[in-house]
Amino acid sequence: MIHSTTIGSGQAQVVFLHGLFGQGKNFTRIATALAEVATCHLPDLPNHGASSWTIGFSLDGQAEHIAHWLQEKFDEPIALVGHSLGGKLAMRLALAHPDLVERLLVVDISPVASDGPTGFAPLVAAMHNLDLEHLASRTEASRRLSEAIPDPQVRGFLLQNLRRLGGDWAWMANLDLLGDSLRTIGGWPRTEKIYDGPVWWVAGGKSPYVLPEHAEPMHRLFPRVVTITLKHAGHWVHADEPDAFASICTEFLASPGLVSSTSPS
Repeated sequence: MIHSTTIGSGQAQVVFLHGLFGQGKNFTRIATALAEVATCHLPDLPNHGASSWTIGFSLDGQAEHIAHWLQEKFDEPIALVGHSLGGKLAMRLALAHPDLVERLLVVDISPVASDGPTGFAPLVAAMHNLDLEHLASRTEASRRLSEAIPDPQVRGFLLQNLRRLGGDWAWMANLDLLGDSLRTIGGWPRTEKIYDGPVWWVAGGKSPYVLPEHAEPMHRLFPRVVTITLKHAGHWVHADEPDAFASICTEFLASPGLVSSTSPS
């Protein structure tokens, strides 16, 4: 079961896929900005938020869960936007089911293997070690995690997964499976498939997830891709530069085809 919320009533049907340990609501600000031109669907990925957990994890397996949801929910191909892990799943989905995706926007992730997700290992361990049975509040949880996760922005992002269910605190994300699958999440299984629809590739200028050497595999798999770099954004492009990102999404939805590569400041 894929849990999703909907914002807006515009003509374009857009699905946003969030990153690792995120939730669909992370795109609320962007969806609100697009409300007049698009109907934005914000699903929680499998093993995240209020969506169902799975037994195993592979990029293609997770993408298939989303593909089945798209097939059940939409009669026509949709615009698909994916960030980080959501971007990888969006790419795998478009490659496997091009009939479901009218156009694709990939946000700060590349179709290559990366060690980046393994950096989540100590964060997952800290979340695991938090004593939920004797936890009084989310504020106390933040205080307890502050030594292991000193960055308040990262800590707050992860704590959105903590919910009180039936009087008890619980993690909504499938920590065991996701924590054990970090190398798989960072991988990129070889594929010979090609997606020939329009693709916009939005990179954060301060992020290491889109590098010059990633252009070749991206263009091989997505021959109609154009690249846009938001120079002042890090990995969380839509949070670092929300107005610029919303503007890009608006142009992406309106464009009938490709535009020249650009690098907004």
